[in-house]
Amino acid sequence: MALTNKQKERVTKEVKRHEKDTGSPEYQIALFSEKIKKLTSHLKKNSKDFTSRRGLLKMISKRKKLMLYLQKTDEKAYKKLAKKLDLKE
Repeated sequence: MALTNKQKERVTKEVKRHEKDTGSPEYQIALFSEKIKKLTSHLKKNSKDFTSRRGLLKMISKRKKLMLYLQKTDEKAYKKLAKKLDLKE
């Protein structure tokens, strides 16, 4: 369920801090959100794929931790990102 380079670029072009940004929380959260959407649609079709379900839960947990970190360090960026990705605040 890997994302192609075009998909990564489309998802992260608005949240990058600079041209070669790959480690910022905003970038990582955007990637996790896209992977979660893709895996969710996969699991709707393949409801007995428990290994992928476990991976999905791990991704959701990691995204949540990154969101909490971003909220503590930069409240303004957190709110902007949550609005852009349609995530709950």
